Amino acid sequence: MNQFTASRQPMQAQRPNTAPGNAQARKLAEDLMDAMSALLGLIERETELVRAGNVREAMMLESRKQELSRNYVGAVSQLKANQAQLAKSAPELLSTLHRHHDAFRAMLQVNLTVLATAHAVSESVVRGVNAEIQKRNVPNTYTAAGRRATPGPRHITPLTVSRSL
Repeated sequence: MNQFTASRQPMQAQRPNTAPGNAQARKLAEDLMDAMSALLGLIERETELVRAGNVREAMMLESRKQELSRNYVGAVSQLKANQAQLAKSAPELLSTLHRHHDAFRAMLQVNLTVLATAHAVSESVVRGVNAEIQKRNVPNTYTAAGRRATPGPRHITPLTVSRSL
């Protein structure tokens, strides 16, 4: 489904020492790759749903998305804490992770663009409906100078939106 799963290395046994060796570096990289892959899969699904107009179904993914985001942030934190040791013991692994992370960020940007577009469209629709409702509630009167009177706050009625529909 995505480009991250094809290039991952199998996990090796972890060494007991505290400085990350090659096996521990692979474990940290594997954790980050797993977190990115899981989050990316969910984000791709969310993007598909929003593009198809199934916003309600996309909203149901929110709790899982939060959980996967926490896992991702935890994996990135562990990797950052051991970055100096990783650069010494496995520089090629670190550069591979950087490339995968760049691709991951590009996919996140696509998702954010789709979500921002959906938000802008829905906001535009709600504002348009509100403007039409307000036009009906405003009295059509003129001032002594022959100009159209601007309505006061008592003529503006709030718009109520039901999120349960």
